[in-house]
Amino acid sequence: MTLSEEIGVRLRQLRTQAGLTQDQLAEKLGVSKRTQGNYESGASDPTASYLSMASSQLGFDVGYIVNGVRATLRNDELSEMEDLLVTQYRSITPGDQEAIRRFLKAMADDAARSRN
Repeated sequence: MTLSEEIGVRLRQLRTQAGLTQDQLAEKLGVSKRTQGNYESGASDPTASYLSMASSQLGFDVGYIVNGVRATLRNDELSEMEDLLVTQYRSITPGDQEAIRRFLKAMADDAARSRN
């Protein structure tokens, strides 16, 4: 996979996590649907101004889009497995995320009770 294709995959992932169609994202960021599609397919790379707007208007992590490294945490704060879990969590629906949060809270509560 080329770097442009990897950027496209991550851009598409963030768009779908934001609940936006290509048309909606293109409109929000001032590009045509065709341009948005080219960015997501890896046919062309997003411009700096596009990435800046994606970051400021939608909170997209530009570092993640460009190089696959999330800026929200230092690279050494998560193990490889933890990073994979966070990535997988971010790729599922909000309803499924809530179910996972409830499950983890129940497990943590059980662990706390067993320590006492």
